Amino acid sequence: MAGGSDDSAGRRRTPPLPWTVRIQLAALALGHRQDGSVRRLLFYLGDLKSGASSRPDASGVRSADVTIDASHGLWARVFSPPPPPSDDPVPVVVYFHGGGFVLMSASSRPYDALCRRLCGELRAVVVSVNYRLAPDHRYPAAYDDGVAALRYLDAGDNALPVAMPVDLSSVFLAGDSAGGNIAHHVAQRWAASVSAAPARLRVAGAVMIQPFFGGEERTDAEVELDRVPPLTVATTDFYWKEFLPEGATRDHPAAHVCGGGVEIAEAFPPAMVAVGGFDLLKDWQARYVETLQGKGKPVKVVEYPDAVHGFHVFPELADSGKLVEEMKMFVQEHRSKNAA
Repeated sequence: MAGGSDDSAGRRRTPPLPWTVRIQLAALALGHRQDGSVRRLLFYLGDLKSGASSRPDASGVRSADVTIDASHGLWARVFSPPPPPSDDPVPVVVYFHGGGFVLMSASSRPYDALCRRLCGELRAVVVSVNYRLAPDHRYPAAYDDGVAALRYLDAGDNALPVAMPVDLSSVFLAGDSAGGNIAHHVAQRWAASVSAAPARLRVAGAVMIQPFFGGEERTDAEVELDRVPPLTVATTDFYWKEFLPEGATRDHPAAHVCGGGVEIAEAFPPAMVAVGGFDLLKDWQARYVETLQGKGKPVKVVEYPDAVHGFHVFPELADSGKLVEEMKMFVQEHRSKNAA
């Protein structure tokens, strides 16, 4: 494993990382210009895709694509684990990929591999939502698509392509970066809606991996960790500009989810928030945790001091494996006791 590097003041600027990870992070950096904007052609060429496969992989996981809303081009990739030894229903994890609301998809190789891994390790059906991307589809399109995915599951009119019963009282939302932001807002919307109109589907928990939150203020972490791969302040500013309504600032409620004025529904589920020590977003994530705690909501924080933004998609990193184990314990703790 390669050692980390320090700046002129002796502060660590990058954590120790394997050379394979460093090369991939460097490639991501090349996909952005100095002003933070995306070199779209490079990203599209580098965003290799994986197809769904009905044949089980080495872990026994199968996948299939389903259409959620043809009018919006909304679909999801469904991963199913090997059938359990009993007929007990399995939990469901609805996953939202990262990419600053602008990049990647449910079929991007890193996310196909991650969701396969979660499916096998958590013994859960994973529904990876291919939500619409900005700037063609700005706020609130991604949130609308997340809620549409839950309504699709709640309706039950179209059976999921899995060979086992699923437990709709044990549905977990999960996502990383922008997907973590989506998981929060979809959890909030669903919690508010079920208070008015009860649903079969119960969101039992929300896992937010280095969620993408922000504001007009520059935090200490943003100043100190600017240009630590793969994120820069300029890049995050670009993503917000692409996603938020035209003319909106980063204090828009979609980005700024901390403080006493933030609404958290009474039925908002237990949360788990993963924070990386080398992630320039970590101060916003800490404030988000404080907001949930201030509202009396149960929240579990898992911290990885040497983790960069996006560490979880690199299975060769020990912290990635630790995160999957934490997610497994979180699902086991909060899934429906009747189903368990």
